[in-house]
Amino acid sequence: MTVRTRFAPSPTGQVHIGNIRAAIYNWLFARHAGGQFLLRIEDTDRERSTPAAVQAVLDAMAWLGLNYDEAPVYQSTQTAAHLAAAEQLLKTGHAYKEDKGGTGKGECVIFRMPGTDMSFRDEIKGDLVKKAADMKDFVIVRSDGTPVFHLANVVDDLHMNITHIIRGDDHVENTYRHVALFRALGATPPKYAHLPMIVNAQGKPYSKRDGAAYVGDFRAKGYLGEALFNYLALLGWSPGGDRELMSRDEMARLFTFDRVQSSAAQFDLVKLLWMNGEYMRALPREQREAACRAVLQERGLWNDALPAGYLGRVLDAMAERIKLFTDIADAGYFFTEDFAFDEKSVQKRLLKPGALELLAATRTVYAGMADFSAAATEAALRELATARGLGMGDLVHPVRVAISGTAVGPSLFHMLEVFGKDRVLRRMDKTLEKFGHR
Repeated sequence: MTVRTRFAPSPTGQVHIGNIRAAIYNWLFARHAGGQFLLRIEDTDRERSTPAAVQAVLDAMAWLGLNYDEAPVYQSTQTAAHLAAAEQLLKTGHAYKEDKGGTGKGECVIFRMPGTDMSFRDEIKGDLVKKAADMKDFVIVRSDGTPVFHLANVVDDLHMNITHIIRGDDHVENTYRHVALFRALGATPPKYAHLPMIVNAQGKPYSKRDGAAYVGDFRAKGYLGEALFNYLALLGWSPGGDRELMSRDEMARLFTFDRVQSSAAQFDLVKLLWMNGEYMRALPREQREAACRAVLQERGLWNDALPAGYLGRVLDAMAERIKLFTDIADAGYFFTEDFAFDEKSVQKRLLKPGALELLAATRTVYAGMADFSAAATEAALRELATARGLGMGDLVHPVRVAISGTAVGPSLFHMLEVFGKDRVLRRMDKTLEKFGHR
């Protein structure tokens, strides 16, 4: 048997990370088994399934590298097959017509549940059973002649020869109905695997209220598709051991259902941010610089007159601090002289008694230096601190705020080296003048 999985999104807006994680698991399982991964666009909601929403699905999949093996199937083009299946069910007595609710608007087609307990083997949750008394007959074709999700979903899976259906565990209740439909149509149901829900720190379903929740949000914030893919794959599945940073091929090789957890998976943005930083640092230098330059250009911070290699030196200085391409914009003081001063930093570090006098003393020391490397500026500051009986922080903090406007940032001495002596002295002079030092 050739494994055939599918991702079947309803394109009614942006693509939620829970839905795209289901796509990732379908892709991983198909690749692991040497099978096929297919795409079906369930676009029967004609008001909400807009071309833009469909494109959002396609863009998200392309960005994450979720390549599919056959042309996408658009559910809206399969209506004739759905209705033919309904007619078959009517003829075999598995369905009946009814003016549901007595509205007089026409007859619906109702599927007749078998009247026995239903069960199926879930590849993740194990054997699941539901009592006959808890399952009622349900509509499969509305009175206006349009098929309902349950019928369309099953018929499309049947026609696409889907062997495994991997989806969120909010579909468990639907699966009992779908298994009954497959059997009534004379088909063997596919194997089912229901994924655990993604939750927030409070154990509630993860949503936009908790932060970025859609694939497009993460892309806009500067995340890498490879990092988001890796993180979402591990959000409910473990390859064993302490392995975390893995290629798609490695994950596909290791992916099995027995290592997918059945309990809810908590989304950890800090972990994702760390992982993205690791992926960023592994990129070729040219690619990292190009992506950061694009952010700076978009924010109006890039200057074509900057010397060659300058951006690379900034990225070296920022090192561990850049976990997203957009983080470079938070260090705008590297790229413009018109940077803002953080008021809290000014009050705490520059306007405390004696701070401006120490900044002026440091300026005098730095003005007399020929070597302005990180090591040299640190040694000079340490010598000054010792001579005055001060801690290094008494000198470091005023200098940092003076040249960047903020009390937080990368290593001060590497910053000084990137800026260069003349630029540092100009910024110190400007700060001393701005805050009234005489």
